[in-house]
Amino acid sequence: MHTIAQLAPHWGAGGFTPVFPIIWGLAWVAVIALAVTGWRKGWWGPRRPAAAPAAPPTPTASAEQILAERYARGEMSDDEYLERMSVLRGGSS
Repeated sequence: MHTIAQLAPHWGAGGFTPVFPIIWGLAWVAVIALAVTGWRKGWWGPRRPAAAPAAPPTPTASAEQILAERYARGEMSDDEYLERMSVLRGGSS
């Protein structure tokens, strides 16, 4: 059986030995950095469901929101709130 020194005498007796651990260490740092970057950017890992596109606001949406806010502050009674919502949604009063 041949030894490394016999097969590649120009390398010497372990001349590259200190270089290999440094190269392996840098390779592992690169792999870990790639994994962390991929995780943060969502290339892999837990998938989040895509958000549904927002529906275009209806013309009465802002009026309904204002009514809901006034009702929440106590500026109108239950009956008054329901009556105004009914009118906004096209119902009869």
